[in-house]
Amino acid sequence: MTAIEIPVPKKRMKREDREREIVKAAVAFFAEVGLDGDTRELAKRLGVTQSLIFRYFPTKAALIERVYQEVYVDRWNPYWETIITDRNVSLNDRLLMLYKDYARVALTYDWVRIFMFSGLRGVDINTRYLNFLRSRVLAPIASELRAELGLPGFEEVPLQEEEVELVWGINARVFYLGQRQWIFDSPLVLDVDAIIEQTITSFMYGAKEIVPKLILGKK
Repeated sequence: MTAIEIPVPKKRMKREDREREIVKAAVAFFAEVGLDGDTRELAKRLGVTQSLIFRYFPTKAALIERVYQEVYVDRWNPYWETIITDRNVSLNDRLLMLYKDYARVALTYDWVRIFMFSGLRGVDINTRYLNFLRSRVLAPIASELRAELGLPGFEEVPLQEEEVELVWGINARVFYLGQRQWIFDSPLVLDVDAIIEQTITSFMYGAKEIVPKLILGKK
C-alpha cells in the first residue's frame, strides 16, 4: 500500500518580510516595464493576488512612493555630503571621491530606468530627487568651489544659477553613462572611473576660468 502524502502547509510570511518582498519585486517590475505597469501583472509575478498587494499599499501611488524611498532615499549615502565639505582635501580630489562612489549607486539598472520612466510619465520622482540633489550636492559644491578659488561666499554674493548649471554638468555627464548602458544599450568602452576623472578635470579647468568672472562681476 502506498503511503498517503499529506501536503505541508506553506509557512506564512511575517508582515515585514512580505512587504519587503513586494517592494523588491515592484522595483524590478517598474524598472523593466515602466511606472504604467499593471499591479495585476506584478501580483502574477509574485505569485500572490492583487488584493494582497493593496493590503500593504492601498494605492498604486503609495507603492510607487515606497519604490522612490527604496531606490533613491534609502540608497543615499550621507558620507557624500561630508566629502564635499572636507577642506583637508583638495576640491578636485573630493569631487573624484564623491562621484566615483555616487556612480556605483546611480548607474544601476533600476535607478536609471525608474528615473527615466518617472520623467516620461510625469511622476514627481524626478522633481523631488533633483531638488534634493541641488540642496545636498550642487549648491554645496558651488560654495566649496568659491572657497577653493578664494571668492566671496554666498552671504556676500548669492548663489548664481550659472554656478548651479556648471555643477549640473557633472551630474548630467555621469547620468548619461547610465542612460547609455540601461536605456540605449550602448556599452561603455572606457572605465567609468576614468571617464569621471576626465569629467572632473574638465570641470575644474573650466570653472577656474568662468566662476571668478561670474562672481566678481556681481560685486
